[in-house]
Amino acid sequence: METREKELLQRAGELFSREPRLIELPEEGWAVFVGDTHGDLEASERVIARYLRDGFVLVFLGDYVDRGPHSRENILFLLERKVENPEQVFLLMGNHEGWQAAQFSPADFWLSLEPEEAQLYAETLIRLPLAAVTANGIIALHGALPELPALEALNEVEPGSAPWRQITWGDWYDAPGQAFGEMWGRPGFGRDYFEGLMHRYGKNVLIRSHQPNAPLALFADRCITIFTSSAYGQLRGERTIALAPLDPQRPIRSLSDLQLERI
Repeated sequence: METREKELLQRAGELFSREPRLIELPEEGWAVFVGDTHGDLEASERVIARYLRDGFVLVFLGDYVDRGPHSRENILFLLERKVENPEQVFLLMGNHEGWQAAQFSPADFWLSLEPEEAQLYAETLIRLPLAAVTANGIIALHGALPELPALEALNEVEPGSAPWRQITWGDWYDAPGQAFGEMWGRPGFGRDYFEGLMHRYGKNVLIRSHQPNAPLALFADRCITIFTSSAYGQLRGERTIALAPLDPQRPIRSLSDLQLERI
């Protein structure tokens, strides 16, 4: 590992340690929500080139490594942008960043690393925040909503815990019900679970990624699944991002209040 790469990981890790697990986005401008990029460096570069400017904050929803051909380049590129623009670029944790807490497959990026490299990457990425919220009704995270007494409790969620698994590994199913147990190691949840927790947390729309076989919108168009990687081929089609105004006077109630763009 080159000295520059090691120093970047250390600087990024220190920055993540100072951030809360729950990011509260500003109340002006626009938010750009970016789905899994999974080693798709070109996708990340396009998002940064187009939207990293005044009036925008960028929220990446996790899964920056594995599956795609340029995992190392992609995560380093995003970490550099985060260090350079800490108040504009937010990197949330996906299950593929949780290697230290729960190993998984496929993990081509992690298995390609030397032990010392894997340890440093794991120690850095396990510090990533878990969710971001807006004042006008959005919660964004990687997978499913955690079962917590209040939204603020998300700041106390520990990697490897049940709420952490819900956030980073959870899937949604278009069916009534609460929790459906685990399928292929992924906890699944239904409409009643979604509606109950969204009401408890005082939010209207969930923007997430993680689940390539999920439809774009579920639960009266309030659960939005986007992907911004070419790693899944035709399963998800074109790379998609979601834009939302942050003004509290412009509430986000469903998919119709978002702007979807292809990059």
